[in-house]
Amino acid sequence: MPQEIQLPIPPKFINDDTFIHRQAARKLKVAENRIHHIQLLKRSIDARKKKATYVLRLRLWVDEKFEEIPDSQFPLQDVSAKPPVHIVGLGPAGLFAALHLIKQGLKPIVIERGKAVRDRRRDLAKLTKEGIVNPESNYCFGEGGAGTFSDGKLYTRSTKRGDTQRVLEVLVQFGATKEILIDAHPHIGTNKLPRIIQNMREAILEAGGEIHFDTKLTDFKIESDQLKAIQVNGKEWWPVEALILATGHSARDIFRLLEQSKIEIEAKAFALGVRVEHPQTVIDQIQYHQSPRHENLPAASYSLVQQVEGKGVYSFCMCPGGIICPAATEEGEVVVNGWSPSKRNSPFANSGMVVELGLADFRGDSVLAGVELQAAIEKRAFVQGGGKQVAPAARLTDFLKNRVSQDLPACSYLPGISAVDMREVLPQKILKRLQGGFRRFGARLQGYLTEEAVVLGVESRTSSPLRIPRERESLMHVRVKGLFPCGEGAGYAGGIMSAAIDGEKCANAVKLYIS
Repeated sequence: MPQEIQLPIPPKFINDDTFIHRQAARKLKVAENRIHHIQLLKRSIDARKKKATYVLRLRLWVDEKFEEIPDSQFPLQDVSAKPPVHIVGLGPAGLFAALHLIKQGLKPIVIERGKAVRDRRRDLAKLTKEGIVNPESNYCFGEGGAGTFSDGKLYTRSTKRGDTQRVLEVLVQFGATKEILIDAHPHIGTNKLPRIIQNMREAILEAGGEIHFDTKLTDFKIESDQLKAIQVNGKEWWPVEALILATGHSARDIFRLLEQSKIEIEAKAFALGVRVEHPQTVIDQIQYHQSPRHENLPAASYSLVQQVEGKGVYSFCMCPGGIICPAATEEGEVVVNGWSPSKRNSPFANSGMVVELGLADFRGDSVLAGVELQAAIEKRAFVQGGGKQVAPAARLTDFLKNRVSQDLPACSYLPGISAVDMREVLPQKILKRLQGGFRRFGARLQGYLTEEAVVLGVESRTSSPLRIPRERESLMHVRVKGLFPCGEGAGYAGGIMSAAIDGEKCANAVKLYIS
């Protein structure tokens, strides 16, 4: 029976199979020739000591023959004549729901307000270079959803989401590197993810599914608590039996439509703050105790969390070797996000740094109070930045002292940054907690509080400020029969992995509902 071990490996030997084989034999106290095969199960980095070390989890075949098992393939079948299921949104939740419906013998019909990946790039270029926002095609809306052009991180904070390994295997089938199956923090990269998304789209179409771009949900027809039809683009009515609503956390028009249609929605906690950027060399020095880092070590990252005045302040969507991008979905607002290319070779490291906001922090007369708070702060950021997606900013050291920076360091955010008093952008309670959080992080990470770091506003799209209550978790639908809220926009996910898993769960629930 194969044995499993954990093995520390210095970075300079991480690509030396002979060295790893020898160390494994020593760990097991067996002759090297008795180990017939070594399988790498997981790879992580331990940087707690002065010298960072890789830690490998290995499965070894000692004194027994190894027989390779063929890679499993996601099963596809012809569903062109099968019962149709409509999906709104072609982000991770919608994509994985569509693929899973095909596996269940149902025909997915997907509508996506945005454009296909290739056409979407042109709108992103206008947004970045000219500050022009296309409200239907941007970093949040379009084929693949927000994840397509904002990093492709493939891990989740929650251990209760579901079978994450299966999701990774599906991504590998459609073109992702097998490295994501073994890395502790798997990552595809914004430069590679679009091709994978296109492969998934082509598989859905080949199986007989349908995908309609530039097609926006604009109304529901509900009779006796049963969803009967949806309106698209403000004119056509399509009959539906089951609808998976996977529109993402930034589809504010859908939130308003749900309220108008008297479909139950409820406010939920979310987080809001800024994005902070350091030179990558600073983070490498802090985490690896060396700069430049060893060539076999990846760009260093960090994960920080702290309680400040009873609220969590934490890092979010950390992008080593990354770039800050404009993530606005409407004119007159500034929203920042971050992403990394697959090689993570940008000279900068950025991360969201956000404060938890509970219901008491934004409770108002409307269930949309959280949405309205987000929008108000984003508009303030736009005004303070001066327009054209220029982001309000301050050196980190000035941010802590409520000073306007005399000048600003180099920054990866291409629309540009403008030195402002960040008190004019952020509410006082959020600002003070962020400042407290940064000071405590600086006490833990020597060198983190440097004037080389810059703070940009605002990081406001961490998760949905609303949830669409599902009547029973086993059935996943709301009190309106046939409507299945799904993913981040419904308040049940937070990232590619959890959204994909929720998409599959909803597909299973639809199968039960239809049958």
